[in-house]
Amino acid sequence: MTTAYDEPSGIAARGTVLVAAGRGETEAAYERFGRRIAADGYRVRVLPDVTADLEAGFAEAGKLLVDDALPGPRVVVGSDTGALFALTLAARRAPGLDALILAGLPVATPRPASVNLLGWAAEVEARTACPNHQRVLGSGAATPGALLSAQIPTELIGHAGNVALPTLGVHGDADTVSPLAEASAHYPGPVVAITGGRHDVLNDVTHRTVAATIILFLERLRLGADLPVIATVRS
Repeated sequence: MTTAYDEPSGIAARGTVLVAAGRGETEAAYERFGRRIAADGYRVRVLPDVTADLEAGFAEAGKLLVDDALPGPRVVVGSDTGALFALTLAARRAPGLDALILAGLPVATPRPASVNLLGWAAEVEARTACPNHQRVLGSGAATPGALLSAQIPTELIGHAGNVALPTLGVHGDADTVSPLAEASAHYPGPVVAITGGRHDVLNDVTHRTVAATIILFLERLRLGADLPVIATVRS
């Protein structure tokens, strides 16, 4: 099932953002994110946990990326295993895909003791410090235990070196599920480190700053794949 958030009435859509959720997440986990990006004129489509049925996820993403009713540029935003899914789409040269935004890219290394399977409360704390998003997760937007126990499909591993599209990485510097120091080398492009950000960096307390960072990337992409600079700081 895909959830849709469209641009405000009377505004021409500026592009399409396809969101690929992470392990155990439903589309509901990205309602706030989807509405925020749509409010800036982008058409948003959200896929639930793609690892639940990987081939169905690829088929749905492929269909949306070539849908003539969805304007370009067409960008996949992936969180956790959704980020690996996005990288795999790019490595497969998926038609219609123009760029990637990768958040909380997971690394296949032993997890620190702080995020061992200590229960749902510990998982939520590892995901986000945002009280609202914690409430959303607790209301069924994520399957308890999935983030810290679900295996990463081998089909999604090792594709970062095969990506030639423009990419933006966003990663919390307080992410204990996928520590930034380990994950940063696995991003194929620049990474924006979010101060105090946890694993669900799209939905953490700094979600407004993250959304603004993403919108700036999208606006630059609209000007060309070489991402021309729009704003500069001069002293």
